[in-house]
Amino acid sequence: MRFIILLIFLTTSQIALAQDNYDADLIPSALRNRANATIRNEETVVDMRARDNVLYSVKQAITVLNKNGDENARLVLFYDKNTSIKSIKGEVFNEVGKLTQKFSQSDFKDESAVQGFSLFEDNRVKHFLPAVNSYPYTVVYTYEIRFKQNLNIPNWIPKPASDVSVEKSTYTFICKPTDTVNIKTQSIAKAEEKIDDKQKIMIWQANNLMGAKSEPFSPLADTYQTYVKIAPQQFSYYNYKGSYSNWQELGKWYYDNLLKDRDELPIQTINLIKNLVKDEKNDKDKARKIYQYLQEKTRYISIQVGIGGYQPFKAIDVDKTGYGDCKALVNYMKSLLIVAGIESYYCVVQAGSEKKSLDASFASMNQGNHIILCLPLEGDTTWLECTDQKIPFGFLSDFTDDRSVLACTENGGKLLKTPKYTTSQNLQIRKAMLVIEKNGDIKGDVITKFSGTQYDNHLELVEKSAIEQKKSLKAYYNLDNINFSTASYELEKNINPTLTEKLNIDIRSYCSLSENKMTIVLNAFNVKSAIPEIRNRTMPIYLNRGYTDVDSITYTLPENVVPFIEPISKEIKTNYGTYNITAIVKDRKLIYYRKFVLNEGTYPAAEYEQFFKFINDVNISDTLKLIFSLKK
Repeated sequence: MRFIILLIFLTTSQIALAQDNYDADLIPSALRNRANATIRNEETVVDMRARDNVLYSVKQAITVLNKNGDENARLVLFYDKNTSIKSIKGEVFNEVGKLTQKFSQSDFKDESAVQGFSLFEDNRVKHFLPAVNSYPYTVVYTYEIRFKQNLNIPNWIPKPASDVSVEKSTYTFICKPTDTVNIKTQSIAKAEEKIDDKQKIMIWQANNLMGAKSEPFSPLADTYQTYVKIAPQQFSYYNYKGSYSNWQELGKWYYDNLLKDRDELPIQTINLIKNLVKDEKNDKDKARKIYQYLQEKTRYISIQVGIGGYQPFKAIDVDKTGYGDCKALVNYMKSLLIVAGIESYYCVVQAGSEKKSLDASFASMNQGNHIILCLPLEGDTTWLECTDQKIPFGFLSDFTDDRSVLACTENGGKLLKTPKYTTSQNLQIRKAMLVIEKNGDIKGDVITKFSGTQYDNHLELVEKSAIEQKKSLKAYYNLDNINFSTASYELEKNINPTLTEKLNIDIRSYCSLSENKMTIVLNAFNVKSAIPEIRNRTMPIYLNRGYTDVDSITYTLPENVVPFIEPISKEIKTNYGTYNITAIVKDRKLIYYRKFVLNEGTYPAAEYEQFFKFINDVNISDTLKLIFSLKK
């Protein structure tokens, strides 16, 4: 009976979709405004028939309004041993809704989804983009996927991008009446529910979602977009079964099923570690020694196999091979620390330059993409990134800083917060001593110290050859006619690391000459880019991370310059940051000082005009030119 009801539902939907008129002129003008594509109709059905049998069916008709919307017509489907694509078919319609093309699964490109640095990975991807050059056109996709698990139910996000509008989209979730699922929704009305003795059906519907221009400095999409997220409490995954309703229970399951008893090490390694730390006085110094050992012995290679890529390789295997992915290397480091009697937590994190925390109010397995290690040392919690052979002990960088993560322990999961690098810590301090020649060329030394989340700014240059360094430096400094005679780097690899860059440079024709004048651009190296003006902004201003830049440049003037200017001093103070510059001439030296501070935070959309003025005033001041008279 249950199967017949679903079949009738799907068949009816297919008939309705087939009868739709895809004439582009039928799209309401309000949905065309600021949109490059419009979803005419989308029907998503998730039928959780059993823990190890979930059918995911989608039927989507999307009209591409112009060339900028082409990528929205691309269909990308990933699959692996736990996920099978049962069927794909589709049609293309022209501007007036006339059928021009049909396609099927055989027309899709099928490729490995393995990354270039992956050793083992069983993921593959099918993708297709119709070749259409006349706009607007409509693509209708119908596909069905079978999941042999219900631990990860795909989130429903009816409006996938800001430049896409939505005419109608529905999401149907079907399960047994006895199934318990956790649900989190945002910006959508409560679901329509239908329950009988065989099944429970929940239907959400989104209509008339408008397109919008992308706005710079917008918050993370997850904070405002319409979505439905579902996490079944009882689950199956690669023949593992379990249940959870919160992070504590999920972390407990993770520890008991994926981590426990994977810390065995060879006796030789145990003895080596004991000998390595025998003279260290405290746990932090012991951990530092062991971390150095980890970095010297292992290297990172992506390995996405077994239980969906969630379970780490055993420590004894990493010890033997010397490689592993983030899971394996964290588990190995954790196992080495056990030898030294040091407790540590295996932590799941959503990594990336944008600071995205795990949702404290909604536990689910699909929120993290990386693993780090936490050492809860008494009064001195320390965090370790175990996949980088060069990163300093205790430093996370902007990849995993300032966000909530899940620590999986034998007592259950708990949400912890990674360290925050503040505006005053994220420093770029530059000092330059430059000599201006009579012909306008300049030469001299530039020393820059990077720290906090700016430590990584030029880190990739450290291991490059001199030729490659100079090539990269030209891109970083982006000045016409700049040449780097020498470049060297010094690292202080502690918990608050610094990178010092020392350059000897010359720039041909940096100062322009005309008649009896020499023009000098004061700020040679660090001009703040302007930002676009946006009227009627709708999104709050989100500054993801604060930082401080300080530039001190001393120019020695040539003998033929009349060494006189009125002293320059400018200061701007706002909620978003501050800016200070000064310029004076003293003893034939032009001394320029600049300090720019950007404060992280979220600010009302109505303040964008003020923020725009602040940044663009900085940009104008950063391009300030001084004109000196030349002696006759």
